[in-house]
Amino acid sequence: MTPLHRSLGCLSLEAVPPVDYWHSAAHPPGLSPGGLHLWKICTGCEGAPLAQLWPLLSQRESERVAKLRFDRHRARYVRAQAGLRMILSGYLGVEPEAIGFQYGKAGKPLLEDTASGLEFNLTNSGDLALVALSVGAPVGVDCEQIRDRGDMVAIAERMFTPEQAARIAAATPEDRLQQFHIAWTALEAQVKADGRGLLDRHQPAAQDALQIEHCVPEPGFIAAVARGRLPPVGEWVTMTLSAD
Repeated sequence: MTPLHRSLGCLSLEAVPPVDYWHSAAHPPGLSPGGLHLWKICTGCEGAPLAQLWPLLSQRESERVAKLRFDRHRARYVRAQAGLRMILSGYLGVEPEAIGFQYGKAGKPLLEDTASGLEFNLTNSGDLALVALSVGAPVGVDCEQIRDRGDMVAIAERMFTPEQAARIAAATPEDRLQQFHIAWTALEAQVKADGRGLLDRHQPAAQDALQIEHCVPEPGFIAAVARGRLPPVGEWVTMTLSAD
C-alpha cells in the first residue's frame, strides 16, 4: 500500500477539516523543523493592486505573464508570484525582488540560497493561492476549486491507481466529484513535494513515504499538503497575506 493509498482510503469531503481561521501577520512567526505554515493569497480583484506588485517579479516571471492570454489570468499570476515573494521575504529577511530561485527538472521552484533550510510550494486555483512552508523537509501543496471536470472516470483511469479509479467510478455523481478532487489534490501535492511532476508520476518517488493531509481552505475548495511527516491540520499555522 502506497502512502497515497493510506492517506485517501474512503475519505469523504465531510471528513476533511476546514481551515476557518486565518490571521494576518506583518511578520511571520518562527518556523521550526516539524512545523507547517500555510499562507492564503487572494489573487482576484480584491487582492493587492497590480501596480505595486509588478516590480517584484523577476524577468522570467514577467515573461511568463506576457504569454498569458487573458487579463484575469495575468492578474492572478502576478498576485500569486509577487505574494509568494512577499511571504518568503518575511522569513528570509531580504527584499522580495532580491529572492532568487532555481528550478528542478519538472520545474519546481526552490530557493537559490539554501542556507536557511526553508522549503516552500505554491498552488493556485481560481482567485485563491496557497503557499506551504517547511524547514528542512520538501513540501508540496495543491488546491483545487471543486467543479465539474468532464469525464472524471476517464481521467481517474488515466491518472490514478486502479483502486482509486474504481472507487470514483462506483461513486454517486455528487460523491464522485468529491472523491475525484480528494484524489487529484493528493496526487498533485505528492509529485510536487518530491519534485517529480505529473508527467513522471509513475517513476519511483525520491522519498519512500509521504504523509498527505487535506483541508478545506475556503468553501468550494479543497487542498492537500504532502511532506515526510506532517502535524495535524489543527496545529498548522495559517495566515493570510494582506492586500494592503
